[in-house]
Amino acid sequence: MIGSIDCMHWEWKNCPTTWKGQFTRGSGKPTIVLEAVASQDLWIWHAFFGLPGTLNDINVLDWSPVFDDILHGRAPKVKFKVNNHTYRVAYYLTGRIYPNWATFIQSIPLPQGPKAEKFAEKQESARKDVERAFGVLQSRFAIVRNPALQWDKEKIGKIMRTCVILHNMIVENERDGYAQINTSEFESRESSRSLRVRSRDSIHVNDMLGVRREVRDLEKHDRLKADLVKNIWQKFGDEDE
Repeated sequence: MIGSIDCMHWEWKNCPTTWKGQFTRGSGKPTIVLEAVASQDLWIWHAFFGLPGTLNDINVLDWSPVFDDILHGRAPKVKFKVNNHTYRVAYYLTGRIYPNWATFIQSIPLPQGPKAEKFAEKQESARKDVERAFGVLQSRFAIVRNPALQWDKEKIGKIMRTCVILHNMIVENERDGYAQINTSEFESRESSRSLRVRSRDSIHVNDMLGVRREVRDLEKHDRLKADLVKNIWQKFGDEDE
């Protein structure tokens, strides 16, 4: 699980009049959307900013470059097992609006039985990481918490990217003080502290369609979700006893 993905709306106070219809949803105020992926330590791994506030999370996803590295063969190879089933595509925790792709795991809206209830509890708890990241980002930078006053949309985008970079610098500086995971446990004995990423081979255009189908595979989504429900129950099922 890479992290949690969600969208945040930043109000654009001085949105040009000719653009207000494009950036305003309903009778509200014009906003610009930030899509982000955040992990438990609030590190923002992916940030995509600039789409109008009339778009929902699915529309933003259609424009988002979040899967570009996978489609173009630049992403590290992934392989993990859940209940003896092997998976080769990492996944994100999402809200219910996101589609049932192999790369998205949503909560269970009406869980039936203790296993489903435990999974929904754990998933919704972990998915709040990205919401916490948005809250911390806004609390640290008043310019993001308050409506954007600039007229130039490009300058607003630079401000948001700068705040995200500074936020990650703070997280990295403070990480050792509250990190609950010892990263040395995940390093092989012969590896060094330097980062070594094994990238996929370059993918031809024809192969990109196959990768795209793999990312959007509904059957793998259902199987992974079922395996995760069982895995969560095996690990945490006796907490309430």
